[in-house]
Amino acid sequence: MIAPDLADLLWQGLVETAYMVGVATLLSGIGGLLVGVLLIVTDRGGLLAAPRLNLLLGLAVNIGRSLPFIILLVAISPFTRSVVGTTIGTTAAIVPLTVSAVPFYARIVEAAFREVGRDVVDAARAMGASRWQIVGKVLLREARPGLVAGLTITVVALIGYSAMAGVIGGGGLGDLALRYGYQRFEDDVMIGTVVLLIVAVQAVQMLGDRLARRLSHR
Repeated sequence: MIAPDLADLLWQGLVETAYMVGVATLLSGIGGLLVGVLLIVTDRGGLLAAPRLNLLLGLAVNIGRSLPFIILLVAISPFTRSVVGTTIGTTAAIVPLTVSAVPFYARIVEAAFREVGRDVVDAARAMGASRWQIVGKVLLREARPGLVAGLTITVVALIGYSAMAGVIGGGGLGDLALRYGYQRFEDDVMIGTVVLLIVAVQAVQMLGDRLARRLSHR
């Protein structure tokens, strides 16, 4: 049996983690999709070929992906404060979570689009489809399984990042594990947070895999 106080702590940590990851997933999903589309359409031979812009955008994405999350937390703290007014708490943690996930998902989006057959795009062009019709009705539609699978990977990564946000008082299960499990040597809290994180990752992965399989069969 789990003690009532421990159950309350774990539930609060789970709710805070779900809030952080949920909002960050929404924002990074939209941002990563937009950046991924820009990477594809501005590439050489793309629908809006702009090699220099593509190079700069790719460089920015690579820089964003290369920074360890724990360093990013500190590095963008002035930006976080300017956006939400503080660098502590669950809402503040959403900012670095989103900033770290956008370039991560953008590369996945780019890879998913590249898997769409060139002949499909050429056929749409031959039928008179506009550039943005090709993006919306061809690339996005054909790449849906890869986009969903990539978003699933991104959510799993965000769950791990949210735990690290506890280092700066970001709340959630990571903060709970740090304050009670590590600093106070309460092993039951540490074990509980680890179990909940494992369950959350497994649930997200299973749901994402199932949805990706459904979309790939349509």
